[in-house]
Parts: sequence; C-alpha cells; structure tokens
Amino acid sequence: MPATQQILGLEFFEGSAPSAVDEALARRGLVVAPSGTCFTRLQWDEVYRKAMTRADLVLPDSGFTVLLWRLLRRRRLNRISGLAYLKELLGRSEFREDRSVLWILPNEEAQAKTLGWLQAHGFAMTAEGCYIAPMYGPRVEDPMLLERVQSSQPGHVVIALSGGVQEKLGFLLRENIGPRPAIHCIGAALGFVTGYQIAIPNWADRLYLGWLLRLLANPRRFFPRAMSALALPALILKYGEGLPPLKS
Repeated sequence: MPATQQILGLEFFEGSAPSAVDEALARRGLVVAPSGTCFTRLQWDEVYRKAMTRADLVLPDSGFTVLLWRLLRRRRLNRISGLAYLKELLGRSEFREDRSVLWILPNEEAQAKTLGWLQAHGFAMTAEGCYIAPMYGPRVEDPMLLERVQSSQPGHVVIALSGGVQEKLGFLLRENIGPRPAIHCIGAALGFVTGYQIAIPNWADRLYLGWLLRLLANPRRFFPRAMSALALPALILKYGEGLPPLKS
C-alpha cells in the first residue's frame, strides 16, 4: 500500500506526481484531487463523502490544505496538483497508446478544444472517444454512460467536470462496471492544458496561485467557491485527521 497522510478522514497520497501516476496505472480505480473548497461537502453530501473516503487514490491538490496542515498540525505533505498529475499522465506511453480512453467533458466547446489539442499532440483521438455529460442532479445517475462504459471497457476514463460532481460520477462508474478502468477525476486541469479554461502557468501552479488566476478571470463564478474554503482552518483545527460528522 502507498504511504498516505490522513486529513479530515481522507487518505492523501504521499509522494510525487510521477509516483502518483505509477500508482494509478498499477492499481486502477478511482483517482480524485479535491480542492480546498470541497471539504465542507463532506459534512452534508453523503454520496460525495462515500466517494471520497472510498477512493483508491486521493491527491493533495489543494495548496491551501497543504499549507494549513503544515501551519496547524506541523506536518508536511507534498502537494500534487491535478494539473501536474494530468501532465505526467499525458506523457506516459501506456496512456498515449491506449485507444480506448474515454474523455467525459462538460460541453461541446470543451470537446472541440480537447479533440484539437490531443490530435495536435499525437493522440489517435476522435469524437467517438468523448462523452458530453448532462447536467446531473444531486444523486448523479447516468444509465447511458454506464451502458457505454460497460460495453466498450475503456482502460482509462478521464472525467473533467466540476468538483463535487465528477467524484460521484467516478464512484458510480467504479462500483457498477468491470473490469475496472483507471478513472481520473482531474476537473479543470484538462481545460488548463487544452485551452477551454484559463491557462495556468507552471510557476503559478508551483506557487499555489492557480485559484487566484481563476478567480481574477471569472470572479462571479469563483468568488463563492473561494469563500467556502474559509471553513477549512476551523475544520482542520477541530477534526485534524478525523472525518467530520455528517450533518442531517
């Protein structure tokens, strides 16, 4: 089993982006990278809570979480951003040469940008390898997608949806299909790479400033999310390694 550190009930992987990709390729299953805005969901979204606590690999994507853990608990954890993880994954020959990869995307613009980028960078990719997700409700159900994945049996499923939704969808797939693929819940990272989201330079990612660039680019959308992260210090102080209780 890989080395982990438990924060708020989640077993965060200890290591580097290359070693995290090694682990995902070896074990398959559900890979998640929660942002600092996602932790409050653990207290009120039971399905999300189950998906996160039962994920096969949890990446410490949130720089805010890593900094708070160091300041409040005096323990170090190496941050692995979803962007660094995705770039490492895209460079692996095992992934690049897998023609069965399924890309789950939020809209047609994302599909067009993703297809263009992948084809320009040597991936044998067509529109048949994409799936545009519908607008899911709180329960996240998709019989059409389940049937498609069950019949095509992709080696990898890349889910590029919003946090809180993609993890529940990935968990749904893992629990209801077989043999299980590697399910990479990488959120906006794909958009940063392919161009349907604001680009995040490597220096900004290293300095934990990706959230700030996204906030400046679209304050109306991201300001409420940023505010929800302000609950994180109190959660860490109160619960530390423990999983916060589920509120009714």
